[in-house]
Amino acid sequence: MQNVQKIIFVFGNEDVPIDSLPLRIVPALRLAFPECRFEIKDPNEEWDVPEELIIIDNVVGLEAPRTFDDLRHFSAGPMVSLHDFDAYANLRLLQKLGKLKRLKIIGLPPGMAEDTATEAAEKALRAVT
Repeated sequence: MQNVQKIIFVFGNEDVPIDSLPLRIVPALRLAFPECRFEIKDPNEEWDVPEELIIIDNVVGLEAPRTFDDLRHFSAGPMVSLHDFDAYANLRLLQKLGKLKRLKIIGLPPGMAEDTATEAAEKALRAVT
């Protein structure tokens, strides 16, 4: 029997400090979870969606890390142009197309310290993988 590697999508933008936290903790997560494959993804690109989609991302408005399993916990941002098409909108589209089966989003507050975020993400990943 083949051991299937768990895929974890990581969203963020290294050029925007408030949106780069998930990307900065990936090296530590790769060391802690060598059995997982961490893929840096642009939330607005098309991806092959695994049966269970696990995402690590910043979530504006969070005061503490939290794991979500349903998009109903989020609200849409304003859609003025295609530039405003964000991760939430893309995930809702995938859900409507029936491509989103099981979802876990590990949400991190954008201003969280890197070491605290790493610990929180590790704890959340242990619970969902």
